[in-house]
Amino acid sequence: MHQNLGAMIKSKKTLPVEFGIINADNVEQLKKINQACLPIAYAPSFYQELVSKNPKDGASMELRQNLSKFAYWNGFAVGAICSKVEAIKDCPGRSRIYIMTLATLAPYRNRGIGSALLDSLISYYESHATDTALSTVDEIMLHVQTSNEDAIKFYEQFGFEREEFVEGYYKRIDPPDCFVLRKKLR
Repeated sequence: MHQNLGAMIKSKKTLPVEFGIINADNVEQLKKINQACLPIAYAPSFYQELVSKNPKDGASMELRQNLSKFAYWNGFAVGAICSKVEAIKDCPGRSRIYIMTLATLAPYRNRGIGSALLDSLISYYESHATDTALSTVDEIMLHVQTSNEDAIKFYEQFGFEREEFVEGYYKRIDPPDCFVLRKKLR
């Protein structure tokens, strides 16, 4: 775990979590977590692609299971992270891990669950950086709504930096603007 975690989780006890795969049998749990935690609704195609046996990006099942997963506490899914490897458009041959969603159910926030999910993603990258699927990955990136200061602070504690401002990124929420956050890996 990253050494900042103790300072980050002050008043509540950290909950031990186990990780589990997202598949066709449990993807509805992911949908419910995202609906409860995130300000936007994801299309059915988002969930279908996560559990597809033939994903558009061609990622292996092992890679997909390590980039997108549930956090379970006492047998209940209380959080999830969904990410993927994508090309960096202006850097031919280079790629990034893009975090599409990271969510923890409200009663379980500030208990180390989101940190454990993000830490598992970073640790997986660090231990597999030379594998073919990750050998071209230079950064982790995500979009965060400008008003979501808690999320911005959370990611900054993991070494993410606030970069460009994107006006009108979100279509049906207010404010519609976001920041791009990046963590350089190489």
